[in-house]
Amino acid sequence: MATPSEMPAAAPVVPLGLAGYQEGAVVSRILLKRAGGTITLFAFDEGQSLSEHTAPFDAVGYVLEGEAEITIAGTPLRVSAGEMVLMPANQPHAVHARARFKMVLTMIRSV
Repeated sequence: MATPSEMPAAAPVVPLGLAGYQEGAVVSRILLKRAGGTITLFAFDEGQSLSEHTAPFDAVGYVLEGEAEITIAGTPLRVSAGEMVLMPANQPHAVHARARFKMVLTMIRSV
C-alpha cells in the first residue's frame, strides 16, 4: 500500500513536479518503497553533493534535467538530462550537481 508521500497508483505523473528545488539543499522524495527496492526522486541545487559512500545493492540514476558529476570507484562521469548510469553494489560513489538537476534513483534490493 502506498504511503501519502509515494506517487499515486494507476495514475500518470510528471516526475519533474514531484520534488522542487530548495536553495543550497538536496531534496529527496521516496516515490516507491518495497521489499525489493526503492525509487527516489532527488532535486539537487547547483553545487550540492552527496559525499562518497557505498551501498550493498545496485542503483540506477536517471537524470531528468540538468547535469551532474557522478563519481564511481574514483572515475568521474558527467551525466546530463536523458542519461542514466549504473552505480554497482559495493563500489564507492558520490554525486555532485554541476548545475541544478533532478534524478530518479532506482535501487534494487537483491544480490
